[in-house]
Amino acid sequence: MAIRKAVKGTAVVASGGLVAFYGLTQLTEYRKKQARLSRVEAVEQVNMAFQDELPSRQAQLTALRNTQEFDVLVVGGGATGSGCALDAVTRNLKTALVERDDFSSGTSSRSTKLIHGGVRYLQKALVKLDYEQYMMVKEALHERSNLLNIAPHLTALLPIMLPIYKWWQLPYYWAGIKIYDLVAGAQCLKSSYILTKTKALELFPMLKRDKLVGAIVYYDGQHNDARMNLAIALTAARYGAAIANYTEVVHLLKRVDPQMGKEIVCGARCRDVITGQEFDVRAKCVINATGPFTDALRKMDDQKNPNICQPSAGVHIVIPGYYSPDNMGLLDPATSDGRVIFFLPWEKMTIAGTTDTPTEITPHPIPMEEDINFILTEVRNYLSPDVEVRRGDVLAAWSGIRPLVTNPNSKDTQSICRNHIVHISDSGLVTIAGGKWTTYRSMAEDTLDAAVKAHNLSAGPSKTVGLMLEGAKDWTPTMYIRLVQDYGLEVEVAQHLASSYGGRAYEVAKMAHVTGKRWPIVGKRLVSEFPYIESEVQYAIKEYACTAIDVIARRTRLGFLNVQAAEEALPRIVDIMGKQLTWSEQRKREELSAAKQFLYYEMGYKARSEQLTDTSEITLTPAEVGRYMKRFHKFDKENKGFITTVDVQRVLESINVYIDADTLHEILNEVDLNKNGQVEFNEFLQLMSAVKKGQVSANRLAILMKTAEQSLDQTEPLEQREPVDQRKPVSVDRSGGGV
Repeated sequence: MAIRKAVKGTAVVASGGLVAFYGLTQLTEYRKKQARLSRVEAVEQVNMAFQDELPSRQAQLTALRNTQEFDVLVVGGGATGSGCALDAVTRNLKTALVERDDFSSGTSSRSTKLIHGGVRYLQKALVKLDYEQYMMVKEALHERSNLLNIAPHLTALLPIMLPIYKWWQLPYYWAGIKIYDLVAGAQCLKSSYILTKTKALELFPMLKRDKLVGAIVYYDGQHNDARMNLAIALTAARYGAAIANYTEVVHLLKRVDPQMGKEIVCGARCRDVITGQEFDVRAKCVINATGPFTDALRKMDDQKNPNICQPSAGVHIVIPGYYSPDNMGLLDPATSDGRVIFFLPWEKMTIAGTTDTPTEITPHPIPMEEDINFILTEVRNYLSPDVEVRRGDVLAAWSGIRPLVTNPNSKDTQSICRNHIVHISDSGLVTIAGGKWTTYRSMAEDTLDAAVKAHNLSAGPSKTVGLMLEGAKDWTPTMYIRLVQDYGLEVEVAQHLASSYGGRAYEVAKMAHVTGKRWPIVGKRLVSEFPYIESEVQYAIKEYACTAIDVIARRTRLGFLNVQAAEEALPRIVDIMGKQLTWSEQRKREELSAAKQFLYYEMGYKARSEQLTDTSEITLTPAEVGRYMKRFHKFDKENKGFITTVDVQRVLESINVYIDADTLHEILNEVDLNKNGQVEFNEFLQLMSAVKKGQVSANRLAILMKTAEQSLDQTEPLEQREPVDQRKPVSVDRSGGGV
């Protein structure tokens, strides 16, 4: 078996050599592209006005209503749609963009956060001698380099380790990764290298030691996907594009072309989702860049159009940062069912994913428990047995819909197109579909090239290679030091602002309120353990945030990092937005409710709540039940069989611990499964059983009761004290556990 695999590996290397030879013949092309990637100022790239002050959303809506005719109307505010708007406006085309939800509200904010060429695609290209996949990887590697250059504040190089557990795999994977470097050519980020077992464990101490042979490390890029998407859209707005979120297309406008005698698309009837007002936006060309919802707009054009989108769901989970090193990712190239799993540090947490399962198209995808458990199982296979991977440590989970497409231009309409496709309908609707996050810019360039040709628009070639995005202009790796020195911000907060807003971080810092403390001088945090501050909520409104969900999910990433922390921050976020946007009390309540629903369903809170139900099995030994009964009775002095907030408050006050009534009610409500305002003994046992199995971790009531019991025991005679639990489970960053 090993010999057969080795032979196969040799064949792959040989085929890789042929591909590499082709790559070398394209060296001139590489050098030309590399020259275009020089980091130059945007004003030197594009000969047009650049607005330092963003127009308000109302001003953008006015422009959409009052402009007689745009050259291009883009429908969809994800990465591809925003890229199309930026490409169009920098070609001096009069450009509009509408998005029915928020910018990056769909798939573009729910990615693996990687900027990559695709190691697995290259492997398939070599094994199957697939030229199309090879070219897709080559294009993505070019775009990877460009994206790292044009948004340095939002991106970073990330070394990714591929652990090797069989000797024959070492030359096989090493050859494949080296070809990956070679295909990147002059745009190779850093050369890959081999690690011994000892060195691999030194760099990734959580790794499973047993049978480890060594490891290979290669480099890709990582980014903050939602803020990257926003940066693209805001850059388009600063160059003069009229962009508006929460503006949906009701139907397409058409007129009869007198020369061809047929109907052609000439704009769209739009509706402001917030006010309900409708208006027409007329344009010479309409671009459909709606991702998974591609077919809905195609059917607005012609009901007879066949579906071309075949959606696939990709689930990711976030677990505490201690599960991975700060500066090293992990790739599992072959999971138990043949999929690929990434295990990456991100925003001081660890992100793991993804799955790949067929799904229905929905604007609100929900992560399923079976997918979460699949990822956890695969993670356990690569981590040391000393590290207990617990279901309760999942802090957030989400599902993104990947819009795989069949090519309507092809005779074989059943086959999945691995790359993106641009299609122009008989009525002139331009559709861009498929592709991947990393290649958004080249997808936009291809789309505009096709649109310009099909609609005879007066425009030159694309100018977006090397065009700096929002915040990149004045960013430096050390600018956070100035934020600390000039404004009195905490170092962690200053680093976060610099990496999220780039040169615009100074504007956020100027809005920050004085804390009243000796240090930090300014910058009140929304929640204590994350560096997000209140002035970011104010600045988010300038960035077209219209709802509390926009703030927790896309202007900040709190909802993607820890749903309980996000829920804790919501009341303050709603208060700040309410004051800025003059919301009524009713609107504030609606915003709070909608945001909690978002966290519950789309960010994995629902999956967490299902870990502890009134039907949860109790798997405790008689000795454990006896120990927990004694703990429970320290609170239930009257032997009622249940405890309330009054009981807990009384015990806590006796050991000089004081918690406000609202917080205490929240703590008990997490365990009160039948929601009758009290925690029964059986519910307490279900909680402790779930903690034992790792389904729930760092539950606040469990920790409070254990701490209180230990404090009470100190006042009892030595012979009556409970034995101290010597187990030391892996701690969780947040009291309140995961989802």
